[in-house]
Amino acid sequence: MTVSSAIKSLVKYAEKEGLIEALDERWAINRILEILGMDSIETDAEVFEDVKLEELLKILLDYACENGICEDSVVYRDLLDTKIMGVLTPRPSQVISKFNALYAESPEKATEYYYHLSRKSDYIREYRVKNDIKWVTTTDYGDIDITINLSKPEKDPKAIAAALKMKQSSYPLCLLCPENEGYAGRVNHPARQNHRIIPVDLNGEEWCLQYSPYVYYNEHSIVFNSKHVPMKISEDGFRRLFAFVKKVPHYFVGSNADLPIVGGSVLTHDHFQGGNYTFAMTKAEIETPVVFKDFSDIEAGIIKWPMSVLRLKGDDTDRICTLAGKILAKWRSYTDEEAFIFAETDGVPHNTITPIARFRNGKYELDLVLRNNITTEEYPDGVYHPHPEHHHIKKENIGLIEVMGLAVLPARLKTEMALLENALVNGEDISSDERIAKHTQWAEKIKENNNITPENCGKIIRDEIGKVFADILSQCGVFERTENGKKQFLKFIEYVNNN
Repeated sequence: MTVSSAIKSLVKYAEKEGLIEALDERWAINRILEILGMDSIETDAEVFEDVKLEELLKILLDYACENGICEDSVVYRDLLDTKIMGVLTPRPSQVISKFNALYAESPEKATEYYYHLSRKSDYIREYRVKNDIKWVTTTDYGDIDITINLSKPEKDPKAIAAALKMKQSSYPLCLLCPENEGYAGRVNHPARQNHRIIPVDLNGEEWCLQYSPYVYYNEHSIVFNSKHVPMKISEDGFRRLFAFVKKVPHYFVGSNADLPIVGGSVLTHDHFQGGNYTFAMTKAEIETPVVFKDFSDIEAGIIKWPMSVLRLKGDDTDRICTLAGKILAKWRSYTDEEAFIFAETDGVPHNTITPIARFRNGKYELDLVLRNNITTEEYPDGVYHPHPEHHHIKKENIGLIEVMGLAVLPARLKTEMALLENALVNGEDISSDERIAKHTQWAEKIKENNNITPENCGKIIRDEIGKVFADILSQCGVFERTENGKKQFLKFIEYVNNN
């Protein structure tokens, strides 16, 4: 396919997917010519309507690299193809106007349009997301989702070197700031010309809705403060969660905790994550009902989940949030030395909450996941954090998404799983291969407990990874799932009721 055909076909793609109108066609072609440093196009070039977006962009990027317009590396190519797609993405005012018009019909129609736009404009790079490895592991807590994230490209040496030489910039302040909308990007900051944001009023405050470019589940969205303010779990925050749920009732929404180790990767910008997906934790039933003093109208209980989770259910979100605010305040100050829970040490606070809100079966629900980020000499990364014996699978923080039962595992595991499978099937010495030596003890247990064959080895490895993740979640629970742990959990409930 010629470059001219690729340009015309790309413009036709944008028209077909509703990104531009037929009347925009000539303008769009000329804008792409400008970006590629071309002064004309073959007017009789053939248009191909069955070619994938990735293939069309590759032709244009190859041309740009061959003609000195673009460095031939993934970071520079990403900057250029986003610039091209920015031409084909409607202006923010157009997107907001259409979203609002569809929202007047139904929230589902509005989000369906917006998610389609985010995917077809290549803001969400579908051809990378589809490469993520995903499976489900059945556990005592239900079917847990496991993913190995391959969507984020690794930076190449050229881009890393260029970034080191660049003058440091504080614009945008972070990847969540609304100033990213339409931003050209640089080697140390992704381009966002095809990024569009929907403004959302949450109890009189200006917030914004966007989708994650690295979608881990269906309609994985981010709801963020229009101002660059730090994460803060509070009763007001609970009320904002429900304000969003009432606007988009088919979405859940939750927040990472606001302390290091137990919080998310971005603690400097207040934000939530949501979407149209049902996690294993959502399906978990209340295992131990509890009653909170003066809140008999709120159904409450400890759910059957490896982490320590209280669920509040009711019709009145104001009442739910008032109770949740009380629980949060009591948890912030709670110490139980026997359970190894300390509200603070040396003036450093340790207790916080990961909250998740939803509307389900005609009731509003708020899950409160109790978190604690204390560290010790034995567990310098955190007592309620993946323990060292599991670091060969995952050592990163357990954030909101994983709390709910969706593991986001590092890309290195794709290669390591293949090497492990080959070694187990062929009886090779795993400890002698530095790429997988860290898995040796775990792999030995797998061999002891399973009859390994070429046909079943891959599934066994995946299932064992799922079991490791379930155990990691248990390690992150502040109260053990034992009779003694249950007594300690109920002791905290009593503390809330009597103080």
